[in-house]
Amino acid sequence: MSKYTFQGYRRPDGTFGSRNYVAIMSSVVCANEVTAAIANQTLGAAAIMHQQGCSQLSPDLDRVTNSLIGLGSNPNVAAALIVSLGCEGTNVNKVAEEIAKTGKPVEVINIQKLGGMTNAIAAGVGLAQKLVLKSTGIQRETADISEFIMGIKCGASDATSGFASNMVIGYVSDKLVDLNATVIFGETTEFIGAEHILAKRARTPQIGEKILTIVDQMETRAKSLGVDMRKGQPTPGNIEGGLSTIEEKSLGAIMKSGTRPIDGVLEYDEIATHRCKGLWIKNTPGREPVLLTGMALAGAQAVIFSTGRGAPQGFPIMPVLKVCGNPETYNRMINDMDLNAGEVLSASKSVEEIGETAFNMLLDVLSGKATKSESIKYTNTMDIYTIGPTI
Repeated sequence: MSKYTFQGYRRPDGTFGSRNYVAIMSSVVCANEVTAAIANQTLGAAAIMHQQGCSQLSPDLDRVTNSLIGLGSNPNVAAALIVSLGCEGTNVNKVAEEIAKTGKPVEVINIQKLGGMTNAIAAGVGLAQKLVLKSTGIQRETADISEFIMGIKCGASDATSGFASNMVIGYVSDKLVDLNATVIFGETTEFIGAEHILAKRARTPQIGEKILTIVDQMETRAKSLGVDMRKGQPTPGNIEGGLSTIEEKSLGAIMKSGTRPIDGVLEYDEIATHRCKGLWIKNTPGREPVLLTGMALAGAQAVIFSTGRGAPQGFPIMPVLKVCGNPETYNRMINDMDLNAGEVLSASKSVEEIGETAFNMLLDVLSGKATKSESIKYTNTMDIYTIGPTI
C-alpha cells in the first residue's frame, strides 16, 4: 500500500466507494416522478433519473440498459431499487441481475403491476428503507489510492481554463496515473483540432487509430446535420469567454489529461474494470449531464471538474470537485467553486502547488468530505447519452 490512502466503503466485489447511497433508479423517463418521491422520503437515497428508455431503437435501448447497470454497479452505491413502469424498452431484468452480480442488494418495483403511482411510492419507500438500514451498517475502511477511478470534466470554459484549471487537473492526473490509479477523460467533441496530439500519446498505434476514429465519427454526426465544427465554435458562452474556435478550445481542454500515455478508449456505456489502470479516454460528448453519467457508470468514485465561467452542478451518486481557473468567477460563485486555480494567473502559486492542494482535497472528498455542490444539494442533473432517433 502506498502512502496515499482514503477511507472508503468496501463493496462485495472488492471496490471502494467514496459514498454509501441507496440508488433509486428509474428504468424509464415515465418512472421519474415515482423515483423522485421515493428518494425524497428516504434518508441516504439518491435518485437516478433520466429522459430515456422508451420509443427508441435497440442500440439506444441497449445503451440505456448498460448505463443503468454501470450506475448501479458504481462503488458509491450500496444497494439499488429499480423503479419500472412495466412497458419500457429498457431490459429491467438484465439491469437487476447484473447489478446483483456485484453482491449488492437489488429490489424492483413495477408501477403498473402495483396499481399506479400512489401504491408504487408506498411500496418503494418501504423497500428503500430496508435497503438503507442494511447499508448504514457498512463502515469505512482504508483503501490504497490505486483503488481510485477519477473522472475528468471541463465545462463553462473560458480562456483561464486552459491556462490554469486544466493545467492543475493535468498535474493531478499525472500523479494519479503514476500511483497506479485510473483516470478517465472524455469530451470527444473537444478533441477536434487536437486529436493528432492525443493520438501521438497513445500506448499503441491501434489506440491512436481509435482516437482518430471516434473524433471522425463525432464530426460526421455533426456534418450529417449540415454543421462543420472546424474553425468554428458552437458554444456562445465559450466565445464570450475568449475561445473563438473549437480548435482553440480543444488545445486547452486536452491539457487536463496531463502528459502520460493513453492506455485505451472506452465507449460511452463501458465500465472500467480493474484492467483499466492508467489514463483512458471515454467516447462522450461535452454536455455535462451525459458526460458525468458516463464517468459514474464507468465506476468513478469522484470527478474533478475544470471551469472558468462557472459550472455549478454535481451528480446524484458521485462527488464533483470544482476547480475554477478564473479568480473573478471563483469569488462571485464562492458557494459553488471548491478550489481557486486562478492563483496560477497571478503567479502567487504554481501549477504544482495548487495541484497538490487539489490532490489532497480529492483524498478528503473520497474519505467523506462534502463538495460545494453536495453541501447545497445541487446534485440531481443527469441524463444518458443516446445517438439514434426517438420513434
